[in-house]
Order: sequence, then structure tokens, then C-alpha cells
Amino acid sequence: MLNITSTLKISFRALRVNKMRSALTMLGVIIGVGAVIAMLAVGTGASRQIEAQISSMGSNLIMVVPGATTAGGVRMGSGTQSTLTMGDAEAILKDCPAVSDIAPILGGVAQVVYGNQNWSTGVTGTTPNILNVRDWVLSAGRPFTEQDVKSATKVCLMGQTVVDNLFGGINPIGQIVRIKKIPFTVIGLLKSKGQSPLGQDQDDTIYVPVTTAQKKLFGTARPGMIRLIIVKAKNTEDLQAAEEQITELLRQRHRIGPKEENDFTVRNLTQMMQAAEQSTKVMTILLGAIASVSLLVGGIGIMNIMLVSVTERTREIGIRMAVGARTWDIRLQFIVEALTLSFTGGVIGIIAGISTAKILSTLAEWAVMVTPASILLAFGFSGLVGIFFGFYPAYKASLLDPIDALRHE
Repeated sequence: MLNITSTLKISFRALRVNKMRSALTMLGVIIGVGAVIAMLAVGTGASRQIEAQISSMGSNLIMVVPGATTAGGVRMGSGTQSTLTMGDAEAILKDCPAVSDIAPILGGVAQVVYGNQNWSTGVTGTTPNILNVRDWVLSAGRPFTEQDVKSATKVCLMGQTVVDNLFGGINPIGQIVRIKKIPFTVIGLLKSKGQSPLGQDQDDTIYVPVTTAQKKLFGTARPGMIRLIIVKAKNTEDLQAAEEQITELLRQRHRIGPKEENDFTVRNLTQMMQAAEQSTKVMTILLGAIASVSLLVGGIGIMNIMLVSVTERTREIGIRMAVGARTWDIRLQFIVEALTLSFTGGVIGIIAGISTAKILSTLAEWAVMVTPASILLAFGFSGLVGIFFGFYPAYKASLLDPIDALRHE
């Protein structure tokens, strides 16, 4: 019986005899494995980047915005009519069981001045709950309190982009900045979050108490008016229930009849972001599938070379049969040769794929991530390709008649 060790030795010896042909045969597998790993790295990196951006916005979020106005038959977009109040926000937190927290928002763009430096940024009036709703922490200082909201205190939390543009190397805590010419004390710094999934700089912002924004910065058409409400559901499973409870509650509070349209809009941000994440995962699978086609082409190359090898070594096969080699010994020999080609090409392909991913990350600054799963997938697939495309030449070799094989020139 032919053992595995001697079979491997014979396989490597046969491949060494035709080094150039073996190298060219492996090239298809190398390109295929490398392409699969590189493409999966690009797709996985993009997916992880979107996950991080979604996480930076907060989890289980719902946004409630005012409704649209209609003037002269022309319907404006959502948010053009001021219909939400602080009372609505408080009622949502109190009466909707699926809601864990809320943050009312009233904001605008304002020029912020410190010393001889100035910067135009988004100033948001809100409550201390915003830090919990947005999963945001402070890198220094303290948050403003409910007492600051009740007293309309002129204090602010500052994002890192604003800090960089106004203060440079100076510690901003305790410093006085002027927002719309009104002095505010910087009491806390927001930890950097980077860009949102929509490409906005989340660190280019300032938070102030919502009452301060209403009374001293932006003013309101009526007391307690806010621009929107960010709602945090208790968990992902409660998002749908929270949407329904908010809609029912606000229709009651705004006295909207059964046949009347809502004067507000409830948007599930988490579902929107998850849809974007799902699209990226589908794109990753698509890239991997396209790259795997080149691996199949490499497998066809292996089968072609193995068929040529069987023809060239017909006399050798006849001799081995004459000295006692069985059908499966012949088959095993050629399958091992095919596997040797595909596994060797697979190892080189892994190195090529990882190198390509690093080059893309360095030169193109793409977010790429090579995972052990993608390496195992590509390497395992190359092994299957070797077995699948190596079996037919091995089967054909095992069916040779020993006498005819010995007569083969």
C-alpha cells in the first residue's frame, strides 16, 4: 500500500521537474486567494467603519421632528412647522414604557469667539440627558445639570473641533467664550467621536442648556418650543413599540383627529443605519464572490496541467501498476499533487492578500481589516478547488490499462 509520506515525496519531485509549469499553474490560485482576502478585507473594513460610526451616534435612537407647513397649496418639508415643546419631550419620557431616555434639541449656527480667535459652529440647546442618549462621555470637566437647565445658566460643553480651532494648546475648562456676543463658561469637553455615517463632523458642536438656548441665543415663537426630540428606546426590540407609543401620545397631546395627518414625524435612525450596514455586508459578499471566480479559473488551470501530466507519465503509471500499485494509490498520487499545487499557491496567496490589504490601507487610506475567518475561507476554498479539479485527472490515470500504459511511448 502506498503511504502518504512517499506519495508526498513523489508529488514534490514531479512538481520540481517542471518548476516553471508548476509556478504558472499556481499563479491562478495565488491571484485567487490573494484577491479573496484583499476584497473581504476591504468589505469588512468598510462594514466595521460604518458600525463604529453608527455606534458613535448612539444606540436604539428615534428622532421626532416637527411636521410640515402648507402655504398657498405648497407643502413644505418636515421640520418647517414648530409643533414640539418641552412638554412633549417630558410626556414621552413619562408615558411611553418602551422609552428609556430623551433629549430635547433647539439649535442653530452661531459665531463663537475666544480672545482673538473665532469659529462658526453648531450650538445645541439640550438637557444633561443628551450624554446618555448619544452615548457620549466627557474627556474633561463636568456636564451641566438640571439646575443649570432650570436657571438657564450660561455654561457650555465643547466638542474637540471647536476646542482645536479656538484654544490651541490652552486648557478650555473655566475659560469664557462669547456665543452671539453672550459670555459662556466652558465647563466640560466632549470626547472626540469623529465623523457621523453622513460624513458630518460630530465634534464640531457646542452644547448649552436648552432653556439658555431658548431665552438667550435663538428665541422661540412660543414658550417651551424645541426643534426636535431624540429618543432612546430601552433596546432594539422595543424600537417598534416606542415608535407606536410616541405617535399615539403626540396625536393625543396635539389633538389630531382620526382623519388628520400628524403634525410631526417619527424616524427610526437605528433601522436606517442598520440598513446601510446591511448594504455594506452584501457588498462584502459580492466582492468575495467576484474574487472567488479567479480562484475557480486557477482550479481549471490545475486540472489542465494534471491532465497533461497524466499523459506524459503514462508509462510511469503502467510501471507502478505492474509492481502492485492499486487504483486508489494512483488516484491518491495525482490528487496529492493537485492539492500540493493548490495549498502552496494558497499560502503564497495569503501573503499576497495581506500585503495587498496593507498597501491599500497605506496608500489609499482605506479602512481594511483582514480577519482569520477570511484567511481560513480562502485557504479552505483553494483546497476544495485542488480536490475538485484534481480528481478527474486522477480518476483518468487510475483507469489506464497497465499493459497499454507500459507500451505508451
